[in-house]
Amino acid sequence: MLNNNNLYKLFFRTTEQSEKLCFSRNSLRLLFWLAISLVWLPTNGFAQTECPSINVKIQNIGNNSGVIACAIFESEEGFPSKFIKYASKIMLTQISGRDASFEFSDIKPGRYAIAVIHDENRNGKLDKNLFGIPKEGYGFSSDAEVTMSAPSFSDAVFSYDGGHLQMTISLNY
Repeated sequence: MLNNNNLYKLFFRTTEQSEKLCFSRNSLRLLFWLAISLVWLPTNGFAQTECPSINVKIQNIGNNSGVIACAIFESEEGFPSKFIKYASKIMLTQISGRDASFEFSDIKPGRYAIAVIHDENRNGKLDKNLFGIPKEGYGFSSDAEVTMSAPSFSDAVFSYDGGHLQMTISLNY
């Protein structure tokens, strides 16, 4: 049977009792979200999925001076010598050791060619001697060879399906 005193306790809690109840609700809410987070993180937060990209490993770097420039072209326009103006994407990296790596992401499926130079003096171009022979390292996708001039876009072209592509380019000096 409820008397006036019990009704008072039921409907009018003291401040201390309300704070305890509030603290306990906040604690339960916090524990709930913590538990959800611990269940969710291993499946989503730490999942390692491969992002669509073109990964280019550069080998045979002659020395540690300057930078390596790696440029990807969508068409023959400007390939390979005018990469600053015509390349779709250009990446530069400082040299440490004899290898370097580049990852081109957000590349749509299609046909591309890559040109790489070892810009030893950081002037943004491949330096040549009086006879037009390169004085700095260079390389191309699809193992395109240099004969009397730089290879054409069609010599260096490769198809990209939008997935994960790895390639290696060795520099020539």
